[in-house]
Amino acid sequence: MDHPATGLTFRDATDADVDVLVALIESAYRGDSSRAGWTTEADILEGQRTDPQGVLEVIKAPGSRLLTVEQDGRVVACCQVEHRGDHAYFGMFAVTPTLQGAGVGRIVMAEAERLARETWGVTEMQMAVINVRDDLIAWYERRGYRRTGRTKPFPYGDERYGIPQRTDLRFELLVKPLV
Repeated sequence: MDHPATGLTFRDATDADVDVLVALIESAYRGDSSRAGWTTEADILEGQRTDPQGVLEVIKAPGSRLLTVEQDGRVVACCQVEHRGDHAYFGMFAVTPTLQGAGVGRIVMAEAERLARETWGVTEMQMAVINVRDDLIAWYERRGYRRTGRTKPFPYGDERYGIPQRTDLRFELLVKPLV
């Protein structure tokens, strides 16, 4: 679906998008470039956020879509939407740092929720957020997500997820009804 007022167009990612998407995700979460936006994890995690294999796995996974969002022919955002039985999972969400705070994230999230509801008929969206990301969790709460208190351990020692700079990281499950 296209959003003419914003100039955003949505499509499913292909193998040819892998390198651009890895660069986008890294720019939104890691290193100095991420500090231009507010979603940076640079203070809590070093190393990579994802890699080409991780992005390709999401593109190829059955029941998974990696939405790629373009503006003026340039990839500016992405997110994963995956069908998991009675709910969908939302992940791999990134907006280029220079567009963060401009409403792009809200539009991308709403489109992902619409797709999940209309494509799979699911009634709930779930996501996992690092527990210490209070600003990000608050942003999701303003969009109708709620904290469940259900957590799972952060994969310490698995550098595919980054190199933690603190010892208290966990993933917390957030949920939103899609009605």
